[in-house]
Amino acid sequence: MMRNGGQLLVECLVALGATKSFGVPGESYLAVLDALHDTGGRLDYVLCRNEGGASFMAAAWGKLTGSPGICMVTRGPGATNASIGVHTAIQDSAPMILLVGQVGTDMKGREAFQEIDYRAMFGTVAKWAVEIDDVTRIPEILSRAWKTATTGRPGPVVIALPEDMLASQTDTAPLTGPIVVPEPEPAASALAEARAMLEQAARPLILYGGCNWTDAGRAALQDFAENSDIPVLSVFRYQDRFDNHSPCFCGEAGVGMVPAVKKLIAEADVILAVNNRFGENSTDGYTLLDVPVPKQRLIHVHGSEAELGKVYQPELAIQAGPNAFATALAAAPVRGAWADWREAGRAAYEAGFDLPDLPSPVDMGKVTAHLRQVLPEDAIVTNGAGNFAIWSGKFLKYGPKMRLLAPQSGAMGYGIPAAIAAKVADPARTVVCFAGDGDFQMTCPELASAAQAGAQPIILVLNNGTYGTIRAHQERNFPGRVSGTDVVNPDFAALARAYGFHGERVETTADFPAAFERALASQSGAVLDLAISVEALTPRVTMSEMRASALQARA
Repeated sequence: MMRNGGQLLVECLVALGATKSFGVPGESYLAVLDALHDTGGRLDYVLCRNEGGASFMAAAWGKLTGSPGICMVTRGPGATNASIGVHTAIQDSAPMILLVGQVGTDMKGREAFQEIDYRAMFGTVAKWAVEIDDVTRIPEILSRAWKTATTGRPGPVVIALPEDMLASQTDTAPLTGPIVVPEPEPAASALAEARAMLEQAARPLILYGGCNWTDAGRAALQDFAENSDIPVLSVFRYQDRFDNHSPCFCGEAGVGMVPAVKKLIAEADVILAVNNRFGENSTDGYTLLDVPVPKQRLIHVHGSEAELGKVYQPELAIQAGPNAFATALAAAPVRGAWADWREAGRAAYEAGFDLPDLPSPVDMGKVTAHLRQVLPEDAIVTNGAGNFAIWSGKFLKYGPKMRLLAPQSGAMGYGIPAAIAAKVADPARTVVCFAGDGDFQMTCPELASAAQAGAQPIILVLNNGTYGTIRAHQERNFPGRVSGTDVVNPDFAALARAYGFHGERVETTADFPAAFERALASQSGAVLDLAISVEALTPRVTMSEMRASALQARA
């Protein structure tokens, strides 16, 4: 059977297991768009308003499902706009495939219209960047791309598709099924050594990360931690991968790391690190563990050999998948005299939810306390980047069925596209996005994408009229000299209604419960514009206190 390259590519994606794709159309991949005309219900195309939003959706899809998020964009501006999602996916270790239209092979190297060398452009950001010049190699390269995106340390793959290659005819057969690569299993000797190191500890600690956990793997890690009575920390923005209600869960090692979490990491004598890369945020700028040889005895478990010893030299390195390792480890818990150590860590975590009244019309401490009571147990929470994200990151408790989609890259604008992707993936679940007023405006046109796809989430806009993170840094470093951070905002509720959402301004804390109930009841999604004072930049230190402290330090 003869088919063109676009048809062959789409048939291969369907065979590999892709069910949704996110994109903005372009003339450079018309053959692919034409092939998608015939795959409705099997491989759907979610039309987006900007390639950045589309790539965020694909990155979030990969993080949520463990299957590569598929993004399709045109050459040049399309690819450069989409690069933010590729960067987010690599930092999140989330599987993603970006398909980019490319100039014809007969024009390459001439700086043709919108021409970019994508292997050079994405070479340091993606796990693999490749261009398909020969139509017969589409099945081979897509199979490798899927495997590369999902195995080891998951991440994004970029595939450039020359226009003439997609239009070429071929009798090459498409792939016939998905590729399945089992996780590497831990060696029995390595498991025995890990248990021995933990049993010798006085203050053991488990630190975990990564998006590629199965329910069985997560349950196994929790069983081991609880049966061994060992405290557990998540790395930045992965607290949803362990039941926060467990007596062993002690918080998140990330931006805004609280003193109790720093103390757990710094004072631990044995750290079992599972499936995490050692990033800046989970190590407090690489200060909590010495580089390259930590004072703590380190056991590092990861599916990719490239992560083992990349920053810190572990005493014991184990190349194994997180689920395979946790399942094997849970078979035999360890025992030690560290109950007080775990109890102190848990007590500090619980104490962190006690907040003073905030100087704001809408008090987010009370809002999140209400959400902890009323959110469904399988809710999906998303956020972009900014000071506001502390509320979804530090003041909700994620049970075994809840999910958090938040960018380790610190990318503003991620929350709305991520929430849309979540609703596309599972329309029946409640999806709540936390967005700052500046963050919201990075990707709010995607509300039209949500309405068109029938995937409307609930969005909470924490509206304080400033770029809060930068304003906080200004007050600490240049107190009283506000420059470039004040934001003049539109009427967010009216804007939401223009996109077909329920839109509402919430003026006081007391108004929030009823407003949120109306948002939950809305069949068209909702945007709640929350009146937040700029004074309430952080949960425990006001803007005026930041400024006064900085001025006093300069005196």
